[in-house]
Amino acid sequence: MATTRTATTRWEGSLFEGAGKTTFESSGLGTYDVSWPARAEEPNGKTSPEELIAAAHSACFSMAFSNGLAKAGTPPTSLDTKADVEFTPGTGITGIHLTVTGTVEGISEEDFVAAAEDAKANCPVSQALTGTTITLSASLA
Repeated sequence: MATTRTATTRWEGSLFEGAGKTTFESSGLGTYDVSWPARAEEPNGKTSPEELIAAAHSACFSMAFSNGLAKAGTPPTSLDTKADVEFTPGTGITGIHLTVTGTVEGISEEDFVAAAEDAKANCPVSQALTGTTITLSASLA
């Protein structure tokens, strides 16, 4: 069964002087301020499309990786994933780097890294972001 999740943004003003508010409609988790300076300079308490992509990618990758490990008979005790989304004004998103550290009993470092690479290639968010370079660092805790 397909699901749909919805977020909305209301933007007022020009790109450089304006600002907006992005609301997570489906979950009701809240409304977050966005602006060009928060995107291209310092966040100063606001979010950006790249931070939202980073959140989505780290969560999706963690889910896919956990599932792959469990299917291989080595479910993780924990996975800590960070997604760094690089944005260059005038160019766009220039890369995403995933860093994961896991606690997994009964798996070698080599098998852990291979499973991480598989999750990176096959999680739905990675697949949606194929227009950019996605790199990975994976290690057991």
